[in-house]
Amino acid sequence: MNETNHSKERKTENELVTTQPIGPFTMNQIKTSSFKPLTMANTILKIPLLSTIITSTALKSSFNSSSSSLLHRHICNCSSAASVSQHQQRQPQIRSPQLVALEYADLSIPHIVCEELGVVRVRQHVNPLSSSLSVPVEVPKWEDVFEDPKLPLVVDIGCGSGRFLMWLAKRNPGSKNYMGLEIRKKLVTRAEKWAEELALSNIHFLFANASISFKQLISTYPGPLMFVSILCPDPHFKKRHHKRRILQKPLAEAIVDGLMPGGQVFIQSDVLEVAVDMRKYFDAESDKLVHVDNIDSSLLCDNEGWLATNPMGIRTEREIHAEFEGAKIYRRMYQKPS
Repeated sequence: MNETNHSKERKTENELVTTQPIGPFTMNQIKTSSFKPLTMANTILKIPLLSTIITSTALKSSFNSSSSSLLHRHICNCSSAASVSQHQQRQPQIRSPQLVALEYADLSIPHIVCEELGVVRVRQHVNPLSSSLSVPVEVPKWEDVFEDPKLPLVVDIGCGSGRFLMWLAKRNPGSKNYMGLEIRKKLVTRAEKWAEELALSNIHFLFANASISFKQLISTYPGPLMFVSILCPDPHFKKRHHKRRILQKPLAEAIVDGLMPGGQVFIQSDVLEVAVDMRKYFDAESDKLVHVDNIDSSLLCDNEGWLATNPMGIRTEREIHAEFEGAKIYRRMYQKPS
């Protein structure tokens, strides 16, 4: 697939942000035919010339009656079409950003204004191999960023706007800590301000390249690594750009080695090629990881081993956009045996 075209299809981070997960929304479009009003000006009635003048009252009556009836039918049809068209215009068209707003409504994020940031516009794809992202991030003082730094840690790699992680953090205060890693600095700055406004003391966002900094961050964290997610990462379609994909063998190994017994890894993408690419790294760790359907029979998979549903209880923004457009989401979840 052409990278440029596909990039246009992938939605940007939206300012809009359901407490209840909702499935793909489908609308039936009302299709109406276009009617061209019939007027005497654009209607040509051809009457052959006669050598005699027809004075039949019946013929005149019949002609006038049929013409009037035809004109009446067209006027009615045009009126009906116009009525349907006006009705369509009055009906609001549901868009995927509105679905994002519904899914994350309880966070009330749209009402939080970051005056110094204004409207945050970010690049869709960033090169993680650039020199500015090749330096390990400074390890934070964990006691400064988390109220209790010894709690189990949940890490979302490539967290985007951070809404997904904030939704989880809000539901688990005092039981887990949450950390989002993102290479688009404006998103990190905004997410930190949102978390502050929401008074979430169990979440922290870092401007960091996980490929470079993950292992160091996890090795210094005082508590256990409980959960890692990589959800709909940048696809980098061109073959020469595959090395830019966030999940490479060293990071996969660092994740597996860092997980606590019983810890889990959740990956998903709306691009099959990317999902398969991520899957191969964790499938290769079969001596250390098992897929969750082998542990929990309620988590069903399709014939190709992809999870049938999202087990998190909330969808990411990209997931919402993709399903709205009719795309399939490919998911895998692994667990480290206790």
